[in-house]
Amino acid sequence: MNMKILIVDDEQLARTRLRQMTEKLPGFEIIAEASNGLNAIKEVNQHQPDIVLMDIRMPGMDGLEAASHIGKLESPPAIIFTTAYNDYALQAFNCHAINYLLKPIRQEQLHSALSEATKLNRAQTSALSTKEHEDNEPRHVSVRQKGNIILIPTTDIYYFLAEHKYVTIGHKEGLALTEEPLTTLEQQFSSSFIRIHRNALIAIHQIMSLEKTKDGLSLIRLRDLDKPFEVSRRLLPTVRQLIKNHL
Repeated sequence: MNMKILIVDDEQLARTRLRQMTEKLPGFEIIAEASNGLNAIKEVNQHQPDIVLMDIRMPGMDGLEAASHIGKLESPPAIIFTTAYNDYALQAFNCHAINYLLKPIRQEQLHSALSEATKLNRAQTSALSTKEHEDNEPRHVSVRQKGNIILIPTTDIYYFLAEHKYVTIGHKEGLALTEEPLTTLEQQFSSSFIRIHRNALIAIHQIMSLEKTKDGLSLIRLRDLDKPFEVSRRLLPTVRQLIKNHL
């Protein structure tokens, strides 16, 4: 059975060249192409490739962020990054990519990388790191639903609430669950969400007011939700300072 390959690159000529090179190799089949990370995730959901040849610098969602979302699948494909820039190598391998090919890619390099990918089973390629660009927050949170990756824009998220083994994501379309720890989410979205309680992060752009009840509790109200959120005494000074500086 041929290994199924998805090619992801924002340049049509680059995709065509990779397709032509791959078609010369026995045992591999190009099942789809995508022009950016968002489309790559859609194609992964639809076609379940064994290998993804992924460019890094792409508009909308780049290859590193797409790889981190794809890696949350129970059986993710092997990722081989293809790029003209060598300064992403460390980040790529932090995503547990099995290879990193610099453009222009030679036929023998591609053959070697694809051959290596065939030796890895899907379980061995799982658990991609969620490390993103050091200078860029992810624009989406990914969750698994019925075996697919669902992307939730961070601008649509109201809060993250830790409950038992999962974190509940409250967003415009309803609720979703993620296994990402709250501490990891706090680090990833440090400029757009603030911790207000040991079990809660809220979207800074949603903050409408900070109020105090007759019982002495501090509550934050959000613009698009009726339900207020309690602020812990320990975190209250930080929340007050943020409101003073930004709101």
